[in-house]
Amino acid sequence: MSQPTEIQFQETDLDAIATATGRVALIVDPEAGRSPCARRINRLTKGALDRALRSPAFAKVKAGDVLDLAYPAGMECDAVSLVVLPKKASVLEARKAGAAIGKMLTETGALVLAENHSRAAEISFGLALRAYRFEPYLSEAKPAVGAVTFAVSKPEDIAAEAAPLAALAEGVFFTRDLVNEPANILTTDDFAGRLAAMQELGLEVEILDEPELEQLGMRSLLAVGQGSESPSKVVVMRWNGAADEAPLALVGKGVVFDTGGISIKPAAGMEEMTMDMGGAGVVAGVMRTLALRKAKANVVGLVGLVENMPDGKAQRPGDIVRSMKGETIECVNTDAEGRMVLADVLWYAQERFSPRAVIDLATLTGAIIIALGHEKAGIFGNDDGLVNAIVKSAEAEGEGAWPMPMGAGYEKLIKTRLADIKNTGGRAAGAVTAAQFLGHFVKEGTPWAHIDIAGVALTPSETTLAPKGPSGWGVVALDRLIRDRFEG
Repeated sequence: MSQPTEIQFQETDLDAIATATGRVALIVDPEAGRSPCARRINRLTKGALDRALRSPAFAKVKAGDVLDLAYPAGMECDAVSLVVLPKKASVLEARKAGAAIGKMLTETGALVLAENHSRAAEISFGLALRAYRFEPYLSEAKPAVGAVTFAVSKPEDIAAEAAPLAALAEGVFFTRDLVNEPANILTTDDFAGRLAAMQELGLEVEILDEPELEQLGMRSLLAVGQGSESPSKVVVMRWNGAADEAPLALVGKGVVFDTGGISIKPAAGMEEMTMDMGGAGVVAGVMRTLALRKAKANVVGLVGLVENMPDGKAQRPGDIVRSMKGETIECVNTDAEGRMVLADVLWYAQERFSPRAVIDLATLTGAIIIALGHEKAGIFGNDDGLVNAIVKSAEAEGEGAWPMPMGAGYEKLIKTRLADIKNTGGRAAGAVTAAQFLGHFVKEGTPWAHIDIAGVALTPSETTLAPKGPSGWGVVALDRLIRDRFEG
């Protein structure tokens, strides 16, 4: 998997500034006096730093942004990056500043002069997230990003503060890698194998194959994958970091490729359906993070891995299947497949683990993109406290989320005369009726939230903390939720 940039923290050494190669990034508070590092750079460059800080161009630089001095005289570096960040900057401003550095990194690395800035660890986190690359299939891949050294006043303290953030960055990278992988590589077998490999981190991992799923009665999930050569699977990942208490259950949709099945999608853009396992990718990234940072919580992650293909054996529009719950489902559109996968996994999670709460994630509907664009995920649920806590966690971590409605008025849209429920209510309120469908498979009294990440999992342009492509949305927000709400 892709690894975050190597970052180390060292005591500030003023003499090392002159000979540093690559990029030197100076954290600047416009309202404060010149720091020791700033004074040294100004002396080395014969006053060029002061001239830059007094310039109209610098006056326009906002918190978290950068002004470059290229090839400064008196120094060996390629550039001095003046990174604007007040001493009392917010966490998100600090990550933005780090991301601005990470975006510019090359194989020569960087020296970041953070000195005694209180947000040095958050700067390093933003840098790591934005420096992500995925290039295993390029014949001429760029050289690897060079190591980064943070010059700080208390390196051991900052390193300790940054350690859980480094674990979080690795979890985000794992999710991004999974979403980036093409479907001919990330088959259901391969996906399950990558999750099984996390046993070395301390996770308990169990893989349920098709005969076991059939025995459990997961015919809704199995119906989705019956037209594919890739066998359907459910992978269960357990992190036991607390006492014997009921776990939080995270459930992810893992459709490794979605053609739409017999209700086939248009050809244009279908190549992006490699990302339809994004919900499972987020669950996997969160579980990796919890294991790496040794979280004091009990969490179980369950992902349903299938491929939705047209074939002589594929399910047809009009087919009726019986779910693990026992409720029958009329499949009126085989492209509404993710909810059929989640239905059985949600029920299994509750039957087996009796969780404190259940959160599912899925690239479920195009309708949520129409509603919220690519800025926010839609949050649905039966428990306002849980929904609001997810929204609050996402907002605190700079990940957009918005609470969405559910209710009896939408229920009639998924009624059918032939079965207990049908798998789509049509175009009207499409994201809501999808959530309404999933609610049928949540037991009364179980707090539950459904997160539709179709608009945020694979963004059409770069974001502050990610290059164009998979964002890893949800790993950071859910880790925050677990720390705040589920760790003892």
